Amino acid sequence: MNVQSKSPDALSVPFETARADRLMEEAGIDLLLATSKHNTQYLLGGYRFIFFVAMDAIGHSRYLPVVTYEKGRPDHSAYIANRMEGGEHANHPFWTPTLHPACWTAWEAAELAVEHIKKTGKESARIGIEPAFLPLEAYRIITAKLPNATFVDATGMMERLRSIKSADELARLKHASEMITDAMQATIAAAREGSTKAEIIERLRQEETKRGLHFEYCLLTLGASHNRASSDQAWKAGEVLSIDSGGNYNGYIGDLCRMGILGEPDAELEDLLAEVDAVQQAAFAKVKAGAAGGELVAAGAERLKASPIAGYTDFFAHGMGLITHEAPFLMTNHPVTYEGEDADRPLEAGMVISVETTMLHPKRGFIKLEDTLAITENGYEMYGERGRGWNRGGTA
Repeated sequence: MNVQSKSPDALSVPFETARADRLMEEAGIDLLLATSKHNTQYLLGGYRFIFFVAMDAIGHSRYLPVVTYEKGRPDHSAYIANRMEGGEHANHPFWTPTLHPACWTAWEAAELAVEHIKKTGKESARIGIEPAFLPLEAYRIITAKLPNATFVDATGMMERLRSIKSADELARLKHASEMITDAMQATIAAAREGSTKAEIIERLRQEETKRGLHFEYCLLTLGASHNRASSDQAWKAGEVLSIDSGGNYNGYIGDLCRMGILGEPDAELEDLLAEVDAVQQAAFAKVKAGAAGGELVAAGAERLKASPIAGYTDFFAHGMGLITHEAPFLMTNHPVTYEGEDADRPLEAGMVISVETTMLHPKRGFIKLEDTLAITENGYEMYGERGRGWNRGGTA
């Protein structure tokens, strides 16, 4: 099935084509061939096929969505889709002028992508691909049937394109963050002495789900332990709780950490969390459009270096969006493997970052704050800012 749904004049492209064209030119790309779930979702304006949200494998192969975009020619764009996505198009038409809802396998998607590329006369083009998200069976077909094409890694180009969020994307990230903090506060309040880590994590999953989020994970500690895996460990009176969770709202990730206490925090705990917050605030003070990304990292690191908690505390920051570590990339291999190539580049309004200070206290346990900030012209807006102090357990 080949659906020609819109004339070029009627296109409503959900991303900034001038920015995409410029980034493609800088990367030496004539034609983009996106195959990851996050980048196809971005190029389709937020759409992700619900049937394959939690899985890819089916039969002998896998679901492989493909979006093609030619530099300067959005009217040549196509979406290579699963056969069931014809119904999705009937309800909410995709913007791409060409739609191929005809695939069950990755190799079928590759065949149709090649067919479309040849039809638009780009078989000798510089084609941008996503090496980490292009299955071998599809890659072999595409490269064999397009022998005159040059294949370029488009990963960095797409990261740059996604780094500036639209108003709709920012709203989704804000909603995800706020619902996570609300869910974490409700979970801490409901947990009592004797509640196990497994039970608390399950309660958080339920709290996030009923708020419309897709639960991604929960990293939880109780007491003096630094082990964040689910277990039968039970919460005891006077112990701290660290709850770090990612929740997904329409593809966009909220990722925050808050602290709980079963009882009342003593003076030492108040001071320890205050020190963690002081590091966060030092970094926040450097956040605004035009400031180099590395300035906030340097400010947080400098404040931590002067703190009594420095010997057992770590600080880092990273970009947020459709995935948990994306542009701007502010630190090198800390903790995820990539280069901090944006440390010397200016932050831009519309970028979103996560700022984290993590203490592994030898006696009091895991004490951490993780916050999400959207960059604005004059500073930042914090998403999900509630509950940054000590949240009391057993109060619900």
